[in-house]
Amino acid sequence: MKKEVVSTAEAPAAVGPYSQAICAGGLLFLSGQIPLDPATGNMVQGGAAAQAAQCCKNVLAILKARGLDAAQVVKTTVFITDMKEFGAVNEVYKQYFTAPCPARSCVQVAALPLGAQVEIEAVAVL
Repeated sequence: MKKEVVSTAEAPAAVGPYSQAICAGGLLFLSGQIPLDPATGNMVQGGAAAQAAQCCKNVLAILKARGLDAAQVVKTTVFITDMKEFGAVNEVYKQYFTAPCPARSCVQVAALPLGAQVEIEAVAVL
């Protein structure tokens, strides 16, 4: 199966040995996006809601690099470090992913890279 790497300067560079996204089998698999501002490389401040917004912006930037938008997203996974922030993150998330919404999982994790409170990964159809 052929794989194509997708990357853009409009989203944060990878902080490890991975690609921003890979196209394969008619799907685009986006690596988890933490709330780094791609212009500065710094973590967005302002709590889980602000971080969720930046994660969504980063996901959309990668989609755009492949000529896609949120409408092509079929599955997301949201990782948060405190389930008490679920409501705040959900309010932000629904501004970026509208009906028909993608399938989604949301899980609390002990920690995320660089001390982030939120990380979002996605799968989109090409």
